[in-house]
Amino acid sequence: MKINKILLPTDFSDESLYALSYAVDLAKLFNAKLYLFHVIYDIEKASNLHIPHPSITELYKDLEQHALKNLNSFGVDLREDLKDVEAVVKRGIPYEEIIKFAKDKDIDLIIIGTLPRSGVERFFVGSTTQRVIRNAPCPVLVVTKK
Repeated sequence: MKINKILLPTDFSDESLYALSYAVDLAKLFNAKLYLFHVIYDIEKASNLHIPHPSITELYKDLEQHALKNLNSFGVDLREDLKDVEAVVKRGIPYEEIIKFAKDKDIDLIIIGTLPRSGVERFFVGSTTQRVIRNAPCPVLVVTKK
């Protein structure tokens, strides 16, 4: 098995930070490129409504700049030895953008952090992770922090 490209989608949560440690270890082991990926939820796309207002455009621009800044500092102490790391911010519906990016970049492994859940809670919560697992074009490693 050869892993050249690893994708770590993050919402900047503690669970994502915990998953980053796995992503970094595997990136080092396989000398792989690590993509840190954040999706800004696009209300217009999710609702099929167009909101023609300049302040919405400016808001998304500010959110994208802020998210990129956060990605560049996200877990920087954990990944200081990695040479090939790229931060990417997209706007859309999170699971759709994760899947699209994984296909477009020929990602070999997606590593995603999530809260540990059980029973009915698992059925109703964690839909982004569930959809990524079901639709990913590559293996998905789900990391839970206990």
